[in-house]
Amino acid sequence: MKYKIRHTTEYTYQEPVSTCLNRLCLTPLSLPEHHCISSEIKIEPTPDEMNYRTDFYGNTLLFFSTYKEHDHLEITALSEVTIDGRTNATLASGSMVLSKDVKSTLSQNPEENQDEIEFVLPSQYVPDSEVIKNFASDCFFQESTLWNSCQLLMGKIRNDIEFKPGFTTINTPVEAVVKGKKGVCQDFAHLMIACLRNMDIPARYVSGYIETLPPPGKKKLIGTDASHAWVSVYFPDIGWVEFDPTNNLLPSDKHITVAFGRDYHDVAPIKGVVFGSGKQTLDVKVDVERVDKTL
Repeated sequence: MKYKIRHTTEYTYQEPVSTCLNRLCLTPLSLPEHHCISSEIKIEPTPDEMNYRTDFYGNTLLFFSTYKEHDHLEITALSEVTIDGRTNATLASGSMVLSKDVKSTLSQNPEENQDEIEFVLPSQYVPDSEVIKNFASDCFFQESTLWNSCQLLMGKIRNDIEFKPGFTTINTPVEAVVKGKKGVCQDFAHLMIACLRNMDIPARYVSGYIETLPPPGKKKLIGTDASHAWVSVYFPDIGWVEFDPTNNLLPSDKHITVAFGRDYHDVAPIKGVVFGSGKQTLDVKVDVERVDKTL
């Protein structure tokens, strides 16, 4: 599949802002089956400084600074991506690796597996937690394969947690999501990652977009798509395999990957600070357009 993505973020300030410093993570990744053909980020007012960097995880970041007064900031990311699918998911479905054996397998060659082992450790939004272990325990029985455990866990999260915008914020603890049984895609992803890491299985956060389709007979509205988050799990005999607990499905050619990280903190689309007074309003519009159905 071939897609065009337009992601526009607008900040309107009650009082003029004298300075803003921002970090953007909006450029899709190029991977073996996922190629970023082009990506451009437009910023108004034009920044005084701009600098692209690649972070520790291979994500493309743009840092920019503006030192002139402004009461409006608009950031538009325009990207074009082709996706061939996710072969690793097909391979993983036949994997006989047991969930309980992942830790010992990685520990046999810690230097070779150090990149994967990092994703077993707790991070800002993914804690060590008895609450999380108890929630996940019935998905990791003695002889379950890693594939079966991931499928059970993904289904449990989707069945137990209601998709409810506005119930949580990015700072809501994952234990509170389990207790409240409500959340959004970030919460679903953080919960599945936390469950896996608490079982000593490497899991990482994936940020990006998903193609959404209107109801039958309805026209797709402009600007109604959204950023999305899902999970990538390490299979020792295969590599990284992706799962979408929000939708209880395996990402294929409709999930567009922007970045990988330990959790949302590493891959937030926009982070920054402004120097000014007064309130601000935020408006985000995302469009994911399928360009060529034959690819």
